[in-house]
Amino acid sequence: MLLVNSLIKWQNDGIEDITERILWIDKSADIVFVININVNRYPYQRSLQEINGGIKDGFIILLESDPLYRVIDESDIPDKHREIRDKAWEMIHNIINLEPQVFISKERRKLVLNICQLYRVDESTVSNYLKKYWIRGKVKNALLPDYHLCGGKGSDKGVSEIKRGRPRISAGVIGVGVNVDEDIKKIFRIAINKFYYTTAKNSLKAVYELMLKEFFSIDTKIKNGVEMPILKPLNEIPSLRQFRYWFQKERDIKKEIKSRRSLKKYEQSHRAIIGDSTMEALGTGSIFQIDATIGDIYLVSRFNRNWIIGRPVIYQIMDVFSRMIVGLYIGLEGPSWNGAAMALANAAMDKVEFYKEYGIEISEEEFPCHYLPDSILADRGELEGYNIESLTNALHIKISNTGSYRSEMKAIIEKNFHIMEGRVKPLLPAMVDQDAKIRGDRDRKLDACLNLHEFTQVILKCILYHNNHHYLTHYSREEMMIEDDIEPIPIKLWNWGIQNRSGKLRSVPEDIVKLNLMPTGSATVTAQGIKFKSMYYGSKQVLKERWFEKARNYGSWSVPVCFDMRNMDYIYIKEPDGRGFEKCFLLEHQSKYKGKSFEEIEYLLEYEKLQEKKNEELELQSKVELIAEIEHIVKEAKKEANKEKSSIDSNNKRMKRIKMNRKIEKLMNREDEAFELDKDEEIPESELIHLNADIQEKKEDNNELDLLRRKQKEALKKIYE
Repeated sequence: MLLVNSLIKWQNDGIEDITERILWIDKSADIVFVININVNRYPYQRSLQEINGGIKDGFIILLESDPLYRVIDESDIPDKHREIRDKAWEMIHNIINLEPQVFISKERRKLVLNICQLYRVDESTVSNYLKKYWIRGKVKNALLPDYHLCGGKGSDKGVSEIKRGRPRISAGVIGVGVNVDEDIKKIFRIAINKFYYTTAKNSLKAVYELMLKEFFSIDTKIKNGVEMPILKPLNEIPSLRQFRYWFQKERDIKKEIKSRRSLKKYEQSHRAIIGDSTMEALGTGSIFQIDATIGDIYLVSRFNRNWIIGRPVIYQIMDVFSRMIVGLYIGLEGPSWNGAAMALANAAMDKVEFYKEYGIEISEEEFPCHYLPDSILADRGELEGYNIESLTNALHIKISNTGSYRSEMKAIIEKNFHIMEGRVKPLLPAMVDQDAKIRGDRDRKLDACLNLHEFTQVILKCILYHNNHHYLTHYSREEMMIEDDIEPIPIKLWNWGIQNRSGKLRSVPEDIVKLNLMPTGSATVTAQGIKFKSMYYGSKQVLKERWFEKARNYGSWSVPVCFDMRNMDYIYIKEPDGRGFEKCFLLEHQSKYKGKSFEEIEYLLEYEKLQEKKNEELELQSKVELIAEIEHIVKEAKKEANKEKSSIDSNNKRMKRIKMNRKIEKLMNREDEAFELDKDEEIPESELIHLNADIQEKKEDNNELDLLRRKQKEALKKIYE
């Protein structure tokens, strides 16, 4: 259907195409007034039947878009432009509605002359206003001045003998300069590619100077044995301002960042962002994102709060669709498979029980997340290689990894780390200060007082707040969410996704998930227990089968075990058929490790080893001194023995007298070892009892008995003294 303002295009063989705007239609008289939008001419008449026939035959096309239509905000029009428009409109607004008289040349000229006389303007001025109004769609804004077309923006200016641009202030001294022609532009491009788009990261001024040295020298000279270039006169050299202008004009941002920094840096921090991660997730549980960060806080040990143990590693898992944090792991080991596995196991864990372990009571409605997803998006490293086979094969989870150094591909969870840090930083001591420490300032590490357990409690509180109360300002809700009046709060989005989207969440028994995700190690069955990481374990089944007795009598052996790094109270021995496991408990005398995480126990063991190393030197010194003292005693004893050694007695006789010598020595020792109370009381001579009163002397032992009586007298004499 032909309407006023419609554009028709005539396509004639060998003749330039003509585009006309329909200004007025009279179907009864078969008359149409049109104007050629590409030629500055008045409107002319055509036949409606001719136009309809041309459209039917295909040599006239009805255009759908208007190339001259401009969307202009009234508030953006400068006052000067608005004044020019309104003045032109005031002249012609009374005659433009006099259709079709205004399209007939005789009638139109009378109207135009009246306006010229009234406003004292030239006839061509009014004519141009009318043509502009009709050509540009019969709207008031068609009369706006075309200042936006001035200056030839984006097009190169012609080169002539006259210097373009602002004249130099010192033109009389150094000359007016040169125009940048195609030859100089070519040199500019070569210099920029050679000296700027490189890893050397030269400044633009340095590139300009290198370009002058290489391309704008006329000769060389020898100075101090070095060949020096001689530049052309300044009047024949493009200025730094010209070089900078053409650089900005042809600058390639992507090429610049790729060549001067790296392609990864461009993709990560400088590329256009035109997508939304949420659109990739079909519903709740469709995609989980997992990531780790180093916590900006220093912690202390649970064994001794004077021991600063450094900064923790925080793993979080977030559901992309709802932004719900569904899994957590906080430890001291660097980002690794072990940390990722602990977080994934936590995602499938009953959160009510998990929070109860940290003394926090919650309801199932506050944290109903104990499922596995359809797929996981992670960094390269933790979920690559052999470790992910248990996820893909046993648990049927798809694994996707971002490119190297492409953390922005997991922007949802990356942003959450920053938000959570902002919540806790003003409240916790020993937080890391990103600003450089000024000399003399107190080291914030010394303010550390929270241990791993207490810091985990803080993060759990933050997660509970995020899931149940955090309003996602930038979340793009779907039409159905808006209809259902669902607020962009994670717990509400999670529940809505479960009810309204295809279920991607999968429930797997917690023990099965843990067995497939927990790190494995090798333990040794010994007579003292199942030894793992310097700790000893046992179980009812192991005791029943008498493993420890077998190890003592036949030797130890190794068994594969699984363990939870957050709680080393238990380890697990998988059954050969893979359908069950044997749970092993810490033995009673290992109670110092009870309730401690793997990192805390390792820290304690390392600390004990360090203390042992520190005492090793002192212990060795003490041992050397002990050896010296023993050797001295032995040396003195040998001297005394050599003095009293009798050459009369034979070795055989000495051997036979061992029994008698032992009796004598035993009797003497009894005198020295006997208990005596109130040693200060004096004993009268008359009350002494002689021990030899009942001794029967034998002829063959006269010498020995005399010696015994003599020793007894000496002992009694000591008592009286």
